[in-house]
Amino acid sequence: MAAHILAMDQGTTSSRAFVFSETAEPLSVAQAEFEQIFPHAGWVEHDPRAIWATSLDTARQAIIEAGLRDDDIAAIGITNQRETTLIWDRKTGEPVYNAIVWQDRRTADLCARLKADGHEAMVTGKTGLVLDPYFSATKIAWMLTHVEGARARAEAGELAFGTVESWLIWNLTGGTSHVMDITNAARTLLFNIDTLAWDEELCALFGVPAALLPEVKDNCARFGETLADHFGRPIPITGSAGDQQAASIGQACFEPGMLKSTYGTGCFALLNTGETRAHSENRLLGTIASRFEGTLHYALEGSIFMAGATIQWLRDGLGLIGSATESEALAKQASDEPGVYLVPAFVGLGAPHWDAGARGALVGLTRDTGKAEIVRAAIEAVCFQTRELMEAMARDRGAPPEVLRVDGGMVVNDWMVQRLADLTGLAVERPRITETTALGAAYLAGLETGLFSSRDQIAEGWAREALFEPKMSVDERETRFAGWMDAVNRTLSAT
Repeated sequence: MAAHILAMDQGTTSSRAFVFSETAEPLSVAQAEFEQIFPHAGWVEHDPRAIWATSLDTARQAIIEAGLRDDDIAAIGITNQRETTLIWDRKTGEPVYNAIVWQDRRTADLCARLKADGHEAMVTGKTGLVLDPYFSATKIAWMLTHVEGARARAEAGELAFGTVESWLIWNLTGGTSHVMDITNAARTLLFNIDTLAWDEELCALFGVPAALLPEVKDNCARFGETLADHFGRPIPITGSAGDQQAASIGQACFEPGMLKSTYGTGCFALLNTGETRAHSENRLLGTIASRFEGTLHYALEGSIFMAGATIQWLRDGLGLIGSATESEALAKQASDEPGVYLVPAFVGLGAPHWDAGARGALVGLTRDTGKAEIVRAAIEAVCFQTRELMEAMARDRGAPPEVLRVDGGMVVNDWMVQRLADLTGLAVERPRITETTALGAAYLAGLETGLFSSRDQIAEGWAREALFEPKMSVDERETRFAGWMDAVNRTLSAT
């Protein structure tokens, strides 16, 4: 009997695939980076064909690396970079344009106009989100406006919209499944998180024809079967969630008040609020955490656009490091005197500022500032931004979080995680399995197929690898944070 799960983790800078055992142990991983396309300042695109090709290639490779055959795989779980937007032809499967990435800011003016016209309260009331280029709806509107003939074809039902998991499932199933899971739908600005349905008023506001939209399913569901050509036999796709929700599941954050923060390309903190929808007064997002086993959970989320991407910029943009792993040693070498701050607002600032016009800044340079100090400032920027999110959550909840569970590629850096504890004042837990995004997708697929029995089993299997407790004095923490906020204020746009 097949007793393994293939987890496809399609991220912003690479596609990865993992094979997990029936005890949720990772047996293999395959990864392939793909090109980041920057047509203009503030624009970020991906080639949809590269997303699909690298996803399929890494999935096949992960099965081989695990020493398995296709008939050893019971099911597939998918997790993905959220909000990234694709539109394709229903007959040919050809994209009408590149994927517009979640980081893209080309629709900032449209968002500003909609805000000025007084629409944000209605949008937030229905979606829990704010009017920002981050989300999918204005990206769809841009494509329909700027791609010749796209709007007429969309209205005629010839085109399909999807986020990345929709695109992968469409291709995996040979175009037989046009679906989206509920957590990705909740990030489009078109999905009402109270009625749990596409909203006619929102679709009208953004000019999105209903014929474009996919069927929405729970996180554990029958999303379709792969073509036999892809893996040698059809394999059911039974789990799907946006990357941050998948990580929260992988971290077993199932109870209200549990908090995780993932440090990948960006940083995203998700606080489970249970079956009660969260309404933020501090510019955080109210969103859907998950829906499976007949239970809907909501969440508060804080979004930071640049985390690991900042380290990537140090490597590829400035050439200060040869690989991300060098950043830890350099950070340790740097002067510990406060004063140098890097505000990575390269694509604006996310929560709690939501300033699409903000731009990056390096503040506090002196003659003795070297690359070690800049690298340290880049890592500390992630920690300071996390503190901003934690403070906003504390104001919304009336109490600060006590423990933070972390995951993602950056948290293998012990210096970074200790600095995170020092600068937030929180105890930080790092799990034994840090690839919790893929793990969450695997859990969802395994729950639907019966390989895993319940969320209680998942919670019991969570294990801590390390605990990092704050060592910095309160006075020093506050002094450093005040310097950070001064640097942030210098980057904010006038509007």
